[in-house]
Amino acid sequence: MANAEASGRAWAGSVVLALILTVLAGCDQADPPEPESTAAAAYRTCAPASAAAKGAGNPLAGRPFFVDPDGPAALQVARWEGQQRSADAGTLRKISERPVALWVGDGAGTVGARVDAVLNCAAGQLPILVAYNIPNRDCGNYSSGGAASPEEYKSWIRAFASGIRNRPAAVILEPDAVAHAVEGCDSQQRYSLLADAVAVLKAAGAFVYLDAGNPRWITDVRKLAGAMQSAGIDKADGFSLNVANFVTTADNIAYGRQISDNIARKPHFVIDTSRNGAGPVAGDGDVDGGPRWCNPPGRLLGTPPTTQTGDPRVDALLWIKRPGESDGACRPGEPPAGQWWADYALDLAQRSS
Repeated sequence: MANAEASGRAWAGSVVLALILTVLAGCDQADPPEPESTAAAAYRTCAPASAAAKGAGNPLAGRPFFVDPDGPAALQVARWEGQQRSADAGTLRKISERPVALWVGDGAGTVGARVDAVLNCAAGQLPILVAYNIPNRDCGNYSSGGAASPEEYKSWIRAFASGIRNRPAAVILEPDAVAHAVEGCDSQQRYSLLADAVAVLKAAGAFVYLDAGNPRWITDVRKLAGAMQSAGIDKADGFSLNVANFVTTADNIAYGRQISDNIARKPHFVIDTSRNGAGPVAGDGDVDGGPRWCNPPGRLLGTPPTTQTGDPRVDALLWIKRPGESDGACRPGEPPAGQWWADYALDLAQRSS
């Protein structure tokens, strides 16, 4: 993350292990090695979240969001219950019982099976998937990694799409990739790869939201809108904002409308509200010796996932960043990007209503 204030996204993309998913009857499957620290290990139960309200022109409306029964927060709840920490377990259910996105960055040989397993378990519910494997991901900063070449990425995104097979799924496409490209990071290559990815995922039946960064990053909205068009926004369902950041929902709506107004078809957008309940840390500069976007203290969970947004261009408020996963090892003792951090998760939940 060359622009630390702007990016603020965390996922342990560099830790990608082999994954073999064996789907058994119902939602049972063998527990595989985790391809990254945030992987849902085994989808054993599949309780739906509340159905979203229907809305005109909103492809996400009227669909129940998928709640991961074996995400890190749910596993922590079970662990604390076993340790007689029932109060902490109850507090953490503010996270574990909410639908959150599943970040996918596996190798091409496993990604299709992993996506297929999630959708098999979702069984008509709507999973939110994050495709996060662009070459030179994060431009070599905190969440570095990604496909080794453009050709490898094209193979990977096709493998990803093969797991969807015209079943309901929403895909947040490559957080930060366009904003980094606007700053000059692999720009022309990225635009081409992203436009190809949009087309491939749409052909597989996914609802696709191309990431556009956050209001504190690219301030030249016209330039950003032009970059989004080069990256295939005209064929996507819309764009995403605030992934893993803390900017308020109101500021994101205003920013998103500016971007939308500068694109001919006026695309809709979704906003990551997972940790923006208190907004960003006030002021400038580092906090306790680390970047302001990285594991800042005193934050709150934001509005739970919903399509009842009060704005016709905002398709949904989503929890795209998994609350409780580290933004990076930005201070002594902090876990690497994407690693589950129970103490931080509990602090978020305890502070939030």
